[in-house]
Amino acid sequence: MYPIVRKEIFSPTVKLFDIKAPLVAAKAQAGQFFILRADEKGERIPLTIADFDREEGTITAIFQEMGAGTKRLGQLEVGDNILDVVGPLGVPSEIERFDGPVAIVGGGVGIAPIYPIARALKAAGNEVFAIIGARNKELLFWEEKMASVSSQLIVCTDDGSYGRKGFVTDALKDVYEANSNLNHVWAIGPMPMMRAITNVTRPWSVKTIVSMNPLMMDGTGMCGACRVQVGNETKFACVDGPEFDGHLVDFDLAMKRLSIYKDEEKRALAALEHQHQGGGCGCH
Repeated sequence: MYPIVRKEIFSPTVKLFDIKAPLVAAKAQAGQFFILRADEKGERIPLTIADFDREEGTITAIFQEMGAGTKRLGQLEVGDNILDVVGPLGVPSEIERFDGPVAIVGGGVGIAPIYPIARALKAAGNEVFAIIGARNKELLFWEEKMASVSSQLIVCTDDGSYGRKGFVTDALKDVYEANSNLNHVWAIGPMPMMRAITNVTRPWSVKTIVSMNPLMMDGTGMCGACRVQVGNETKFACVDGPEFDGHLVDFDLAMKRLSIYKDEEKRALAALEHQHQGGGCGCH
């Protein structure tokens, strides 16, 4: 069992858990993820490691309640136990001191996994320009933490309710105009956002890394559910990624694959709502 030792609610749908998982915390690195299963009937949910504390033996996960599984997860409280935690999984981010500044772009819940990457890049001696964005102020979090690991932080909201009004792509263009020697870009967030970032950076010939979040089952490369087309090769996000060269990723195919189980997800959500309204398990 893996106890939840801290819970923070950023918004009605975005939650943070600190989970006691000493063996995972001891080996975790920026860019990696883990898979949890809340209980015996729960689905396997992959979550990027947003932070880790080796001394305390904890890992931090930030997730948005989207489907039935994450909504059930969000109902857990401090003191509750997670049944299974498997990790750290995936290939760590390639961190080094680059010849030129780097840019880090986090969109929505993607702010969480971009933080340890920014921290590692700053520790390696890089000049780090950080851009974080969300639809509105309510969905923003970790502004102070991101500022602490970056040389400059730009905050964007689509509706202008906080920070700069507009998209993270516009802010990235401004960063590039002022720093044409930009060496690398990392972008993590919804797939449409990551695709937009790669379209912006492609004419600049700036290496752009994205963290893919496809459907995932076992996390070991056996099931093939998390396959991603990268250039002319089929890669598995769980063992070859989750980070890939964004200029080579087939985002159209990746986004189509994400919608495969939409009908099943709707039925699961309806069953969960039925259960909450006192209608039993909702099996029928």
